[in-house]
Amino acid sequence: MIAVIDYGMGNLRSVSKALEHVGADVRVTSDAAVVAAADGVVLPGVGAFARCMENLRAAGLHESVYAAVDSGRPFFGICVGMQILFDESDEFGRVEGLGVLPGRVRRFEPGHDELKVPHMGWNQVSIERSAPHFRGIEEGTRFYFVHSYFVETDHDDVVATRTSYANDFVSSAWRDNVFATQFHPEKSQAVGLRMLENFVAIVDGELG
Repeated sequence: MIAVIDYGMGNLRSVSKALEHVGADVRVTSDAAVVAAADGVVLPGVGAFARCMENLRAAGLHESVYAAVDSGRPFFGICVGMQILFDESDEFGRVEGLGVLPGRVRRFEPGHDELKVPHMGWNQVSIERSAPHFRGIEEGTRFYFVHSYFVETDHDDVVATRTSYANDFVSSAWRDNVFATQFHPEKSQAVGLRMLENFVAIVDGELG
């Protein structure tokens, strides 16, 4: 069973339906006990970093995230659900994140009119480290993005892919059992479903 954490800030229906489409048994939940019993955990996120952190902490679900990460169970963060795994964000002043991964979240400053903020639409990913989540997905594949803030880190060992927009940024991260994407696999059509299918295979112990 895969738990999709509901803390009031995620694109829950799209994520859960996409996972179900690739064969997962999915529970959308705000119950810490259900998260604790899950074989894999997904943390989606939409909206402001600070609000996501407030909601997660208010529900006590930040502890569920830490427990899931520490347990070694497969964990997947999506969009702001990726960003809040890092140390901090510059959004509306400094906001502390979960600190699961080292790095900070900054706003795009394009510097010329051709590049708009938010970064919205399809863009390529450059694979820096081949996480199993990318099985069957080619270098330069395009995924769907919607975001105004991006992850910056000095720790190359957590970077799975980078993408170029106003600057090169971390478009997915990977360390041990934790994988996270700035792009939306649930909105990325066949290639996004392939990535989610790979995650389900990891949860089932069929891919590692």
